[in-house]
Formats: sequence, C-alpha cells, structure tokens
Amino acid sequence: MASTSETGHTINVAHFETLISRCAGFGTDYNPSKTEIKLPALGTLLTSSQTALTNLTTAETAYINAVNPRYIIFHPLKPLSTRIINALAATDATPELIKDAKTLNRKIQGKRASQKTPPVQPPAIPLPPGTIPPSTTQISVSQQSYDSLLKNFNKLVDLVSSEATYTPNETELKVLALTNLATDLAIKNTAVINATTDLLNARAVRTKTLYLDKTGLFDIAAQVKKYVKSASTASNPMFNQVKGIKFTKSR
Repeated sequence: MASTSETGHTINVAHFETLISRCAGFGTDYNPSKTEIKLPALGTLLTSSQTALTNLTTAETAYINAVNPRYIIFHPLKPLSTRIINALAATDATPELIKDAKTLNRKIQGKRASQKTPPVQPPAIPLPPGTIPPSTTQISVSQQSYDSLLKNFNKLVDLVSSEATYTPNETELKVLALTNLATDLAIKNTAVINATTDLLNARAVRTKTLYLDKTGLFDIAAQVKKYVKSASTASNPMFNQVKGIKFTKSR
C-alpha cells in the first residue's frame, strides 16, 4: 500500500494536469509572458512528472522483488549457523578452532561474548518482505545488517572448510552446500544493493521534478495560479476555476 506521502505526490501530478486543462480552457486569455508557465512548457513538465512517478513505481517493484528472496534465504541463517557449530563440535577439530567458530556464530546471532552488559539487538532481517523503506537511513542500517551477516557466515564457512574432519552426513551442513549457500546469499544481497540504488535515484528524480525550487511542479503551479489571478477580471473571473486546486509539499 502506498504511503500518505507517496499518494500526495500522485495527487499533485493529477492536480497539475487539472490546472493545465483549466488554463488551456481559458484560450487566448491565458497568455503569460514567462516561458516556463506557457502551455507547452507546462505540458512538458507534466509529462516529466508522470514519467518520474512511473519510474519510481517500477523501481519500488524491483526493490520488493529483490528484498523478498533475500529475506527468505537469510531468514534461516541463525539456526543453520548453530547447527554448523554443533556439527563442528562433534569432530576432531581443535578447541581453538571451535572457539573461533563459536565467536563467529555469536556475531551472526547478534550476541556479545560476555553477558555482563545487555546484548545488542540481532542485526538480521530488519525489513520484512514487501517493505519499501521510507528513508535512506533505514536502507543504510538494514543493508549493514545483511552485510554483517554475510561477512560472518562466509568466515564461518571458510573455517569449517579448513577442518578435514568436518564431514557431516546432513546434506545442508556439508561444505559444498554451505559454499553454494554463501554464493547465493551474496548474489541476492547484491541484487538488493543494486535495486536500492535504482530506488534512491528514482526518488531523487521524482523529488527534483516535483519540488525543485522555481522549476519544480509545485513552484510552477504556484506561479501559474498567481498569473491567472493577475489576469482574472470581474467579467472573466478565471481565478475562481483554479484557486481551489490544491498542491502540497512534503517535508
């Protein structure tokens, strides 16, 4: 479901189209001297705004389609890592190697080595499937969480791969399966990184097109209404047709 702010952007563009229609309906009475608020320029800005919204919707869909598979494949990582530790403990691995593996598992679980201080929050799975993050800050924090999980899981796989006696019978715990999983985790994480970049760029274009000072849709609409008000007369009250067309600017 679109957020209130996203819906507001769509309404602004729809209202801008209405504003253009009213101005076109004035015929020769709508005759501003400023090029940016003449009908051809307004039509171009409308097209650019509609394209920006369409491209953003496309980017949001691609982001969701990348996030969902990553969530699914990362979600079982914590219990799987604990099973790996248990399997390793049942081998002839040295106590030092097992200790190193447990340290990596604690990082994957999001726990400190000592419980004298409160444990940190688990870093994994900050965004559920289908969630579109509302800000770059939330995107950044969640990405760091997945990057941390991927890094520590790779280290854990490398560690158990170095132990010759680590030969579990369970298919999902075998070195080959873990290596393949690590590769798939990296692929799906990279897909989200790239989709995030596209999403941020699409948002930036949308914001620039609609809200850039002086040339954005919001300011241009205000200029159009001011011109119509100046051209409106008692015998031809054009302003009455446009004064109620509202535009909002998100903070």
